[in-house]
Amino acid sequence: MNSWDPKNTLDSLGIGRTEKKRSVRVADVIRNELSILLVQKVRDPNISNVNISRVTVTDDLKYAKIYFTVLGDGKAIRQAEKGLDRAKGFMRSHLAKTLNLRYTPALQFFYDETAEKVQEVEQLFREIAEEREDDEDS
Repeated sequence: MNSWDPKNTLDSLGIGRTEKKRSVRVADVIRNELSILLVQKVRDPNISNVNISRVTVTDDLKYAKIYFTVLGDGKAIRQAEKGLDRAKGFMRSHLAKTLNLRYTPALQFFYDETAEKVQEVEQLFREIAEEREDDEDS
């Protein structure tokens, strides 16, 4: 006789678990360490305005995708990408010293377009709201 067990159901949906996967915990630590490193030790003016928005790490902990944002236009983004690529070795060696891992993940940097997409969606919502107000007024 199969009885319904709410804990198993919640666990199967991924809701009941409070602990995080190891790769997620490592990604959080990498994000924190790189954020601190950018503020305290990196001297390159091209990456002085860079913020680390999120980090994803593969389950085998070999690769880390670091998503960043930067104030400015397309030129500032390209300069930040070049600066981060130049500092990649320095950052990875810093992570190797601070994280106690068998392998230090290879770092890959990507510009995070999430903020821009959110602004576009918000602008669309504002336009829809304005159109609705115009329709109600007339």
